[in-house]
Amino acid sequence: MIRGIQKASFIDWPDKVCTVIFLERCNFRCPFCQNPELIRNPEELQEIPIDELLAFLEDRKGWIDGVCITGGEPTIHSKLPELVEKIKQLGFGVKLDTNGSNPEMLERLIPKLDYIAMDIKGPLERYQEITRSQIDPALIRKSVELIRNSGKPYEFRTTVLPKLHSKEDLLKIAEWLRGSERYVLQQFRPEKTLDPAFQQEKSFTSEELMAFKKMLEPYFKFVEVRE
Repeated sequence: MIRGIQKASFIDWPDKVCTVIFLERCNFRCPFCQNPELIRNPEELQEIPIDELLAFLEDRKGWIDGVCITGGEPTIHSKLPELVEKIKQLGFGVKLDTNGSNPEMLERLIPKLDYIAMDIKGPLERYQEITRSQIDPALIRKSVELIRNSGKPYEFRTTVLPKLHSKEDLLKIAEWLRGSERYVLQQFRPEKTLDPAFQQEKSFTSEELMAFKKMLEPYFKFVEVRE
């Protein structure tokens, strides 16, 4: 299940230092995904036993604030609640990165989570196109509402690129998520992508991202650009 560890990150959890663990596999096939090795052939990566992870975290007490669980898509794993519980028992906070496709699992986890980051791939009507999957958009909508009503710190975030996202798309997302706490525009990096053709795609310029940020600020309590 666990196929990678980043010992310390200063950017994955706002105002926290965290260890990041990468879980294998995903139910989406977003062509711009930057972790293709976790999606295509995760068995080629060394699997890290949970006990080994917990021993590593025990040694990090006093050095990190929490653990970010990312992927892949963590919520497709039935053992995720057990993993979260064991991390919490060590005294660490837990941040979950999710695509929102499994609201049932998300609802189980929310009481134990300290921060939730949900990827918003695009307007709901374009979800199947962008994710190259048969996801029911109703599941995405339900996850958004669970997170917004959770009482936990959260962010919604979109990796944006000209090939897939227009100004109109971003405005549709803003109308849908209006009033949410934090929205993040993430810069697309054409370096390592699930669909190799997307390594030839252009990114938005910094100026374009800042213009989008200004456009979206009336809809959210906080808007951030991550490049």
